[in-house]
Amino acid sequence: MAFRATILTLYPEMFPGFLGLSLCGKALSRGDWTLEAVQIRDFATDRHRTVDDTPAGGGAGMVLKPDVLARAIDHVSSDDGRPRLLMSPRGRPLTQKRVRELAAGPGAVIVCGRFEGVDQRVIDGRGLEEVSIGDYILSGGEPAAMVLLDAVVRILPGVMGNALSGEHESFEGGLLEHPQYTRPPVFEGREIPAVLASGHHGEIDKWRRAEAERLTRERRPDLLPGQPETK
Repeated sequence: MAFRATILTLYPEMFPGFLGLSLCGKALSRGDWTLEAVQIRDFATDRHRTVDDTPAGGGAGMVLKPDVLARAIDHVSSDDGRPRLLMSPRGRPLTQKRVRELAAGPGAVIVCGRFEGVDQRVIDGRGLEEVSIGDYILSGGEPAAMVLLDAVVRILPGVMGNALSGEHESFEGGLLEHPQYTRPPVFEGREIPAVLASGHHGEIDKWRRAEAERLTRERRPDLLPGQPETK
């Protein structure tokens, strides 16, 4: 069955966005995955279609109402086995490991937060898994949801033309990716490393591994064994 993505958002017109282009767009057209963007506001019951209210205890901003969002979640998600994700800056950082787990499943229901966030009772009551794509704040969860889906869809079976092309990318082997080169052999006085033109695949593999380890030590030492994880 195709991977099914359902987005709960106040701005369904933002989708598919860049997910309708390139690899993801071609896969969407082929039916390798499906995308449905659902308007949360459709599940409000008052004549103003209100979806937010002031924070309990006071404070700035507004909070998405639990009753409206719960109805939206219940409408699109029953016991179909799909995880329910909430894009949130306080969530667990998205990793390639979690991306692979999602890609191996039936799909996902993704809630895009807005305003000051989502009432905690709907997070708890509907079992939402909070996911973050980085330590920064966006105006809403929609861009984050697109990033997550791009990461997932590209590794679905048949999406990448060469199934091996993803095996040596950053994070797939626990390291950052080694440097890449292509023709011409000399560019602005800089040469392609000689080992890459040697034809000796064993030496090339050793060079790539060493470069991946070097870059990881310099830029992301937290990825190396024995190092504390980045928070």
